[in-house]
Amino acid sequence: MKNLFTILFAFLSFSSFSQNNPLIISKVIAMPKDSLESKKLILSLNNLLTAKEKSNEENNFVWKNENVETYILLDEMKGVEKSGKNKDDFFFKPYLTNIVKLNDLEYYIQLSYIGMNENVQMLRASFELIAHKENDDFKFSSSLLRNTSSWETMKVNNCIFHYKSTINTATAKNYGKAVAAFDKKLNAKNQQTDIYLCSDLPELLKIIGTEYKLDYNSRLTSTFSSKSDNRLLIVKGDNDTKFDNFDLHDLWHERLKNVVSSKIINKPVDEGCAYLYGGSWGISWKTIFKTFKEKVANDKQKNWLENYGKFDNFGETKETHLMAEYVINALIVQKIEKEKGFAGVLEFVSCGKYNKENDNYFQSLEKLTGITKTNFNEKVWELINAEK
Repeated sequence: MKNLFTILFAFLSFSSFSQNNPLIISKVIAMPKDSLESKKLILSLNNLLTAKEKSNEENNFVWKNENVETYILLDEMKGVEKSGKNKDDFFFKPYLTNIVKLNDLEYYIQLSYIGMNENVQMLRASFELIAHKENDDFKFSSSLLRNTSSWETMKVNNCIFHYKSTINTATAKNYGKAVAAFDKKLNAKNQQTDIYLCSDLPELLKIIGTEYKLDYNSRLTSTFSSKSDNRLLIVKGDNDTKFDNFDLHDLWHERLKNVVSSKIINKPVDEGCAYLYGGSWGISWKTIFKTFKEKVANDKQKNWLENYGKFDNFGETKETHLMAEYVINALIVQKIEKEKGFAGVLEFVSCGKYNKENDNYFQSLEKLTGITKTNFNEKVWELINAEK
């Protein structure tokens, strides 16, 4: 980090590669000796930085051999120039901070996004990339595979686990079986999943090629993912490097998003599915429903239509929250799957994002079950009373 800031302070007088080039290159940076190759490399890098705002699949400057590994880094780079505070979409400028020739076909590259406010430098983010020479230009990948080249791997069905030294094989096998079961239900065939097990968020960021990002100051844990065609990449930074635990509830969300765009997933229905198929917070569906009956459905005057959307928590704590709306949707999903098969469930969960009006939700609900706003309260009570 000391060397990084030494370079950053050297950027008091910058010179750009060309007048129209967004990448700023300091005089202290040692460029490739071959000036033609240097120009091609910087031109390709600028093209990548411009194209990163497109969908990942449209970015023609990604090295195809490691596309899904690079997409997870590009997701972190999207919109990094913007500053809402300064109302400037290009407030943070990209600066080349290091370039190292690894071999005749590859370069290691570091760049940082820096803004100036009243002559004070503000570091927004720093990234590392690998440039791969391909014909007359360069394609780029993240440094994920380079940073984990010494890690071990274990394959279970279509899941490949990447870990540093030790893994809980029993949990990994159970995870692989659960993935296969959910994917079969979702009709997601031949979906390869790579799971990287990191200690925490700082390590997660480091291995994907994000050396620093202001957004994650003080954050300890998280999980990132990306997908491409029939591959899904998951990088976990949640203090479980041996993979001792996994949550069926979270796994349902993960596998659904691998098949259905998050833009059309109705969250209350999705959560209802997760309750039904995986419980929540380690609590089984049967226990959730029992608690719901004791704490919420004990009021026989309850009007479910009037209360839908209030999202009152009946869980033990705020952290382990449980919502009546999700229980109701679990019951509805159970009814749809029994009568229409899982294709009906998939149609229901894909009815569009939740909003207060809920028109899309009720249109889909009526089509699949005949339940309308008029008879919603009556039908929900029927489902509650029929559940054992």
